Amino acid sequence: MDSSESPTETKKTKSKTPRKNKETVLKQKSPAEFFAENKNIAGFDNPGKSLYTTARELVENSLDSAESISELPVVEITIEEINKSKFNSMIGLIDCERVDAELYDDYETEKAREKRLAKEARAQEIQAKNAALGKKVKETPASKGIRGRGEASFYRVICKDNGKGMPHDDIPNMFGRVLSGTKYGLKQTRGKFGLGAKMALIWSKMSTGLPIEISSSMRNQSYMSFCRLDIDIHKNIPHVHVNEKRENKERWHGAEIQVVIEGNWTTYRSKILHYMRQMAVITPYAQFLFKFVSDAPEKNVTIRFSRRTDVMPPVPLETKHHPSSVDLLLIKRLIAETLKQNLLQFLQHEFVNISKSHAERLIGEMGPDFSPKMALKSLTPQQLVRIHQLFRQAKFDDPNGHVFEGHPFIVEAGVSIGGKNVKQGLNIFRFANRIPLLFEQGADVVTRTALKRINWSSYKINQLQDKIGIFVSIVSTKIPFKGTGKEYIGDDITEIASAVKYSIQQCCVQLKSKIVKKMQAREQQERKRNLNKYIPDATGAVYNVLKDMAETQLHASKKFRYGDDDGELLRKVSENLITKETLSEKLAKHVEQVDYEMALEYATQSGVSEEPRETIYIQPLETENKIIDLHSPFFVFRMFH
Repeated sequence: MDSSESPTETKKTKSKTPRKNKETVLKQKSPAEFFAENKNIAGFDNPGKSLYTTARELVENSLDSAESISELPVVEITIEEINKSKFNSMIGLIDCERVDAELYDDYETEKAREKRLAKEARAQEIQAKNAALGKKVKETPASKGIRGRGEASFYRVICKDNGKGMPHDDIPNMFGRVLSGTKYGLKQTRGKFGLGAKMALIWSKMSTGLPIEISSSMRNQSYMSFCRLDIDIHKNIPHVHVNEKRENKERWHGAEIQVVIEGNWTTYRSKILHYMRQMAVITPYAQFLFKFVSDAPEKNVTIRFSRRTDVMPPVPLETKHHPSSVDLLLIKRLIAETLKQNLLQFLQHEFVNISKSHAERLIGEMGPDFSPKMALKSLTPQQLVRIHQLFRQAKFDDPNGHVFEGHPFIVEAGVSIGGKNVKQGLNIFRFANRIPLLFEQGADVVTRTALKRINWSSYKINQLQDKIGIFVSIVSTKIPFKGTGKEYIGDDITEIASAVKYSIQQCCVQLKSKIVKKMQAREQQERKRNLNKYIPDATGAVYNVLKDMAETQLHASKKFRYGDDDGELLRKVSENLITKETLSEKLAKHVEQVDYEMALEYATQSGVSEEPRETIYIQPLETENKIIDLHSPFFVFRMFH
């Protein structure tokens, strides 16, 4: 060191070492960290919605698991309310008294408390007066005081099924690593994104800090796996507390999952129960048992949804990709994973609707650098782009059903009229890959189609006054949900919107024929009632006229007597062989015949194609009707035999 350099100068020189600006440091986020910060896109917007989504994801995983082994699903879902003291004991926290009451958000001054109590007293007084006057009185809920922002509610969600179960060593990664799962592939499944129970675990870690517990066993397995774990959100890896094998005496197979989360049962009770009811509708071969357990017995709920059929749909099979639905990255991945050696075999066996002759034509169109026997490993990046371009431009047969971006989809629909506890107007029930969709109904393609694109009046349906049920289920290898929350399908996809409209219209056409028959039956009853109403008066009037004519006939000279037929009729009247009751019976039969002929004519004009159930006897043309005319100074009464 130079003798002229002071220690102070040396320190200054060292302090001038450049430091990296914090804003320029490159940061990375794990998938778990991303979804923890953006939990709303997975359906975890708030505590109430998080409770609903947790129950929903566990139920759907259970159904997929049972269906994968063709087992009739039996799913038990329990939501247990945990009070504050119990939750604190679970996490090892000791309850303590408040020292500074004013520090808390729910603090209420004496003046504010007196004002609140006075307001409640006035409300009770008004209700008492209304009750004394006989007016309808709403039951006043018990006063709960002031609820603070930090007063959270906690619940243990337990879901047990009889499904496939999970391999012992795979359980940690299946629950503790986001975007890992068994449902990736091109087939119809309820789940797609590898989130499900993992998001429930992330929400549990954020709201309670408690781990998730999994019990699982596979068919013919002598042991049961038990695992308690949470997730390292920053690294997206499982943090295993316990992972052991236990004895499985009952040879049970399936999974039981327990997770403790913050939630809100009060605000989402109806949504959760509505979801369970609709799930029982769309999966009639499953049996559900739902329980809500609380320390307050009056809040407990137990609902069993029994199985209504033992017939299960076949297990969805993984299908191959349609050429028009693949992108460049997918083509590269398929080439890397295929066992085929040359280009011809790859095109023919890795895609649907490409036959050998079609594949040869495609290769010929790609250019002189391509040949059927060309090795896949020799394809250059430019040649892969050429294949992708041709897939987008060439014409391919559509897969079965309707098609959107190369993915097949099927729309199932049903329309109903009437029913108990059904409100007037349109009652829309939406399903996608056998999942009930309860949120964002106004933006969904089914709702918009039913409201704006169906002319209900043309099907004899009153959109505002009738009780209309609309059930639409869309199944596909790729449901174009808006967001990962799987809450609705957008109205911007023309192919799906057109298919939904056509399906509903076909249901309405069938329903219209039933409605027309009911209208016809109602009008027939009304006509019959109106005609029968006049039978006694008409019978009495006719009989009195005949009686008078019969008496006149007895005292009339031969010149003014009636002919043989008329005279015979009047003789029977005078001898009481024809009575008022006889005429009434004949007239009632005539009304029945006229009413039937009018109904038949109405059905013909309305275009009802179904044949009448009654037997029709057509009289021969040569038969002549026998008639009797009874003449009077005022009218002529004609009777047909």
